[in-house]
Amino acid sequence: MTDRVIQIAAEVVARAERGQPADAVLREVLRGQHGLSRPDAREISREVFRYFRWRGWLDRAEPMERQFGLCRELAERFAQRPESFSDDELARAVPDWIWEEMEVTPAWLRSLQHEPRLWLRAKKGQGGALAQKLGECWISDDPALADAVEYLGGEDLFRSPEFHAGEFEVQDVSSQIAGLLCDPNPGETWWDACAGEGGKTLHLSDLMENQGLIWASDRAEWRLKRLKLRAARAKCFNYRAAAWDGGTKLPTKTKFDGVLVDAPCSGVGTWQRNPHARWTTTAEDVRELAEVQQRLLAHVAPAVKPGGRLLYAVCTLARAETGEVVMAFNAAQPEFEPMPLHFGKGSLVPTAATLTLRPQATGGNGMFVAAWRRRG
Repeated sequence: MTDRVIQIAAEVVARAERGQPADAVLREVLRGQHGLSRPDAREISREVFRYFRWRGWLDRAEPMERQFGLCRELAERFAQRPESFSDDELARAVPDWIWEEMEVTPAWLRSLQHEPRLWLRAKKGQGGALAQKLGECWISDDPALADAVEYLGGEDLFRSPEFHAGEFEVQDVSSQIAGLLCDPNPGETWWDACAGEGGKTLHLSDLMENQGLIWASDRAEWRLKRLKLRAARAKCFNYRAAAWDGGTKLPTKTKFDGVLVDAPCSGVGTWQRNPHARWTTTAEDVRELAEVQQRLLAHVAPAVKPGGRLLYAVCTLARAETGEVVMAFNAAQPEFEPMPLHFGKGSLVPTAATLTLRPQATGGNGMFVAAWRRRG
């Protein structure tokens, strides 16, 4: 480990500790480094995320080089002998407040300490072909996930000809499952109400075979600009983008066959991939976001046509943002009835109108999905 790698990683950690997202700080710092090799940049990234993954074991009064060294030792020990960590010891991996907000199990805690897996979403029906082209890939034996490809290699996929040809998107497997649960049909009209940079918009378009129409909205114009670039590469043409601040004034008067609310959330379900968030998210954030989520569902509900579907998805496992939001919507919106979800086989088959995707089961983010159908 070179002194320069340690120095840059320590700078990223110090700035992130002051409240800035670690991934954003990392990108900014790396852009400002001249003559940094790609292997060194990758090692800096690993050092930073490993630090926050194992921060609960550290004495932060120690020199940073020593802290980084302990994180490497812990990560190596966990990779080789995960059973050497007791359930009680792994409780250090999360903040104290989370125990009051969700069911914390040993299996979930162990899943958080694994390195995240890299998931790709191939074009519809092209998962096997993409895996053959890229090599070093794995695909589930569940036919419903035939286009979810885990990449196990070390190449920079963003430089690959397949990426530039729009043959795949980098998308977590749980996010892909949420799109599949929408089950849109070609020719329908859908609204991705909290589209962000458009990962699920592009998935819906692919499932709809580029037919019908998708409205994609977000409060941030820059995210919709990113969607425009991604859509061009993916050859997605059946969408319209419109800014929406989440209020009662909707971006269109259209009535939709389906509405997806992939709502802003605390991101507890992403704590494996984004360990820094474990130490910046608070219980107050969870409660405030639950109120935002309830308002978003109430505001989009009138846009669902009779017989249409409404799906709610969040990458969190906190009760206030999952089951409690569903109960509040059921009480406030009697014209909507819970709609059973249908997906896959084995442990992922939902038996009700909600589905909780746990990292230890999917190998991806933790996510919660609920569905309703408008009566009439």
